Amino acid sequence: MGFIWNMIQGFCMAMADAVPGVSGGTIAFVMGFYDRFIESLDNIITGNKEERKRAFIFLVKLGAGWVIGFVCTVLALGRVFDSHIYELCSLFIGLSFFAVPIIIHDEWQTIKGKYMHFIFAIIGVAVVALITYLNQSLARGSMDISSLNFINGIYVFIVAAIAISAMVLPGISGSTMLLIFGIYVPIMSAIRGFLHLEFKYFPILFIFGLGILTGIFTSVKLLRTGLEKCRSQMVFLILGLVIGSIYAIVTGPTTLDPPQPAMTMQTFRIGFFLLGGVILGALQLLKKYMEKASK
Repeated sequence: MGFIWNMIQGFCMAMADAVPGVSGGTIAFVMGFYDRFIESLDNIITGNKEERKRAFIFLVKLGAGWVIGFVCTVLALGRVFDSHIYELCSLFIGLSFFAVPIIIHDEWQTIKGKYMHFIFAIIGVAVVALITYLNQSLARGSMDISSLNFINGIYVFIVAAIAISAMVLPGISGSTMLLIFGIYVPIMSAIRGFLHLEFKYFPILFIFGLGILTGIFTSVKLLRTGLEKCRSQMVFLILGLVIGSIYAIVTGPTTLDPPQPAMTMQTFRIGFFLLGGVILGALQLLKKYMEKASK
């Protein structure tokens, strides 16, 4: 039962990581295994032999579900992201919006009475808004990675490291960061092409993978320390990042190639927005069921 549950957790994380919106870290937080996830990543790098063994077993089970979920999501999306961008953005907004009360409920004892730390929520919102605004001001759009060169390679490496740091931190998703920096669509297209045995995409995906590994090694220890020693500040920061990600999602269509208008009330789809809440509610019920089943 534990193996299946860990695979389900990884599968759900991957579905969040593969699309802009809520990060896989937020899903881990909502499903109650975020601290173990960060601890396991850190133990793989710095733990003793026994800690590394336990972490490896957990991450393998989680990773198996993640790989299945990511591949299924990427293949299923296909051209849906381009043709139904506003429906998907409405769904992502719903996931972000309804994640906020869930995080507050689960971490209430941590943040109760520590309202001076609310400044960290403001910082989280400001960071996402600033990154999104600067990227739009630069008008980079989607990057062409069909012909790899040194500049593009360095850019993809740096963005991958930033994106994976966002992915493991609950809040703005790694995919949203890729969207902000204009490489979400190219990278997803490259992954789909590679899954269809188009090996010309291997070099850029290899560089992207190196950036991911670098981001993990540099961010996990910092995250674990922050959660252990400054948890209330971290929770408020996470809330700010989640709320700020809504702005990034609303303006996300402008980064497509060709660019689409930012979401408005006319293009907002309330049904998909509510579906995001239903999905998170279902994950909460599944979490409670599995907790009872394991006792």
